[in-house]
Amino acid sequence: MENVKLAVVYYSSTGTNYKMAEWAKAAGEAAGAEVRLVKAPELAPEAAIASNPAWKAHYDATQDVQEATSDDLEWADAIIFSVATRFGGMASQMKQFLDMQGGLWAKGALVNKVVSAMSSAQNDHGGQEASILSLYTSLMHWGAIIAAPGYSDPVLFTTGGNPYGTSVTVDEDGNMSRDVKPAVEHQARRTIDIAARVKAGN
Repeated sequence: MENVKLAVVYYSSTGTNYKMAEWAKAAGEAAGAEVRLVKAPELAPEAAIASNPAWKAHYDATQDVQEATSDDLEWADAIIFSVATRFGGMASQMKQFLDMQGGLWAKGALVNKVVSAMSSAQNDHGGQEASILSLYTSLMHWGAIIAAPGYSDPVLFTTGGNPYGTSVTVDEDGNMSRDVKPAVEHQARRTIDIAARVKAGN
């Protein structure tokens, strides 16, 4: 298998998508990929962060995680995004990060990147699928290759059955409604496998 470089890019306010990103990173490394775990830069003012103890705690605990840059995207063969849902779309922090990649887009540096996405929300119908699809719309403009999990493994049926990407519901205390770790791991392996096939084809 071709050696794959995987960037796992997340935005998380209270830690759910960070945890999913960590699982993807570990699964990627176990599959033999070289992995970078990076976060979309925080845009919210300090006062907003401080007003939510869970947000403040997670913000402080992840200061050592590198912020994502265009270099991470250009370096990667495959990219997995993990992002919180806001009003049925991706969080603005991730949207801004994507919107700032015009330079890479203009020179075709994002064409044929193999991409996949995951999400979370606070209720079962809180827009998890819509947030993944909104992210994929941006990535289609890149000319990226979307590696959605579909129903490519039975584990998808035990963790919510979202064919677009792993998604989860989180309660007010930050507890996940399902054990989605197996689905995240499968999605990471699938993304790496497709990226390896693309690299070998080149």
